[in-house]
Amino acid sequence: MRFKIYIAIVFICVWFVHACKVSYTLSGASIPEQANTVAVDFFENNAPLANPNFQRIITEGIREKFIRQTRLKMVNENADLTFSGIVNRYSIEPLAIGANEVAAKTRLTIGIEVSYVNRFNEEENFIQNFSRFADFDASQVLSTVEDALMEEISEQLVQDVFNRAFLNW
Repeated sequence: MRFKIYIAIVFICVWFVHACKVSYTLSGASIPEQANTVAVDFFENNAPLANPNFQRIITEGIREKFIRQTRLKMVNENADLTFSGIVNRYSIEPLAIGANEVAAKTRLTIGIEVSYVNRFNEEENFIQNFSRFADFDASQVLSTVEDALMEEISEQLVQDVFNRAFLNW
């Protein structure tokens, strides 16, 4: 009798595990179980004065994040999950005015608008703006630090997009 109860409990536990509709990755992301593919469209540049390399950096950053931290396969079309977007802000502003009214720091701010489509659950779809910045010493010429700043900001934006799509932040 105890053996039958034990078998019934094990069967019920196994059934619950397989009935789950969400899968989890090592990153803690919640990805729909039925989703197997993801597409990340090339981000277009709509920001005046933006470095033309940033649209490639952000697109590749998002693609690499999904390849490294999810089980999803990257495809070009007909994906289960689709990301697209634009670079909509790229601004350089003086900060921390010092002696003689000269800026001691300068801030590079980059913004993107992301559209996410989950073909299995329309309630999770979104269009959202994300913005991040990095400061640098005003005595530095932007062109000497711009590549490093774009990489830093891109990493933050990629994490924000990932968190919004798969961690519901």
